[in-house]
Amino acid sequence: MRLALLSDLHANLEALEAVLEHGAKQGAEQLAFLGDLVGYGADPGPVVERVQAAVAAGALALKGNHDEAATRGAPSSMRADAARAVAWTREHLTEEQLAFLAGLPLTIQRGERLFVHASASDPAQWLYVLSAVDAGRSLRSVSAREIFCGHTHTPALYHLAADGSVSAFRPVPGTPIKLSVFRRWLVIPGSVGQPRDGNPAACYAMFDDVADVLVFHRVPYDAERAARKIRAAGLPGDLGARLELGG
Repeated sequence: MRLALLSDLHANLEALEAVLEHGAKQGAEQLAFLGDLVGYGADPGPVVERVQAAVAAGALALKGNHDEAATRGAPSSMRADAARAVAWTREHLTEEQLAFLAGLPLTIQRGERLFVHASASDPAQWLYVLSAVDAGRSLRSVSAREIFCGHTHTPALYHLAADGSVSAFRPVPGTPIKLSVFRRWLVIPGSVGQPRDGNPAACYAMFDDVADVLVFHRVPYDAERAARKIRAAGLPGDLGARLELGG
């Protein structure tokens, strides 16, 4: 089965629609949304609506820290622009949509595969996986052979070898990667709605769970339009600029 891995949509409808179209052309048979459906962007309602429809059709969906903040209020540790976007988002979601976000799980286990928004070592603490050390901590905390997570907004791939060493790879878009059964893997597909690696193209990954082959993808979309909508909504202008700059 071809599984499309989408994370950190952040209410960016233009990016989501472009990725869904690309994924369909790549033969995606199931979707997995790895959290942060909302926050930052100007289309929280339409994005949640599309994810709800996908879940009704069999997709997986997880809760991210921005989804939790949208339902419970921004924590004191959240940056000012993010907290402002959270408050705006709460006002632009229906009660049904807020209930959907509140009911999303922190993790989903499917056999030897674990889906989680942040580090598997403590999903509720929203810890970032930014290095091989972080990846090793996440991998060693569970028994899953493959972990799929988001939160960092940057595509990454790590593996844990039999000798306990952890190595990092820099994914090349469009290049198939065989996930050897003799290693354990942590996959970060990057962000659909707000990439932060200097490339504004939306990120996602496709995983063939029969062949154990992973392919990272970048999908250009109308980032300028998404940025204009952010500014028109009265959200912090820097949130729009980040879309145009890819960071």
